[in-house]
Amino acid sequence: MTILDKVSSETRGIFNMFFDKEPLNYLEAAGLYGIIAQGRYNVAALEVLYNHAQDRDLKALIKEAIDRQSKVIIEHSEDLLQESGGRIPTLSFSQRTLHKDSLNIPTDAHLTDGEVAIAVGTMGKAAQMALLAALHQSYQVEVALMYRRMLDAGLEWDYRLLQLMLQRGWLPRLAKIQH
Repeated sequence: MTILDKVSSETRGIFNMFFDKEPLNYLEAAGLYGIIAQGRYNVAALEVLYNHAQDRDLKALIKEAIDRQSKVIIEHSEDLLQESGGRIPTLSFSQRTLHKDSLNIPTDAHLTDGEVAIAVGTMGKAAQMALLAALHQSYQVEVALMYRRMLDAGLEWDYRLLQLMLQRGWLPRLAKIQH
């Protein structure tokens, strides 16, 4: 895609956001509702995983997943749903304190950093798939652009998590199939 194509695409998107407004369809509203509910749960689960993690770089990535991924998409989705007259999920979870220092959790009840990284990575991949599915059901440009931006940010975040997992040796080694 050339620079001119990108500028034309963004211009069309901005024009449509201002002048081609329609209410959300049922699939878009249901997608946003589901993303809000799942996002709230993800924040609670990420807070617990943050407190289990001991590696500072892993903690920083989890904090970023909470603040710049999950909470951001929840807020944008709530705004879009409310603007269209949709109801916001009432589902909520306890907010946990994020402890910077390691907690004294017994070893047999504590996740290792590798296990935390795998759990967080799995959550990230599931979130990416949910966003992609919601994107495919979107007709409103504003909704689709929000999903696209969050997908891009999530993929960049996933890459950094994968690099950390490689550096720390946290990825499971899978045997290769040989004939």
